[in-house]
Amino acid sequence: MREQTQMNSAAPGDRLIRAGTIVFFVGTVATLVTVAPLLLGTTPFPTYMFGLSMLMGVGFLVAGAGVLRSIAAGRRQARAASSPSASPSPSR
Repeated sequence: MREQTQMNSAAPGDRLIRAGTIVFFVGTVATLVTVAPLLLGTTPFPTYMFGLSMLMGVGFLVAGAGVLRSIAAGRRQARAASSPSASPSPSR
């Protein structure tokens, strides 16, 4: 199976996983920036910063959708490989 897999091939869900990871980390930074003034006792940030904190959840969902898409593609590929029409019939 290893000889059939290309090292640089992109699976169907890879882009969603990468995009979700980036959005998640942007949300993480926004959360840290939003919580820091509350812990330090300074003036809190405007309300839109709390909205940017929600990007953590959005990124998690996008990455999860990418994982599910990758799993579905792997199952389709395994099902196609194990179907009777994909295997050669023995000739006598």
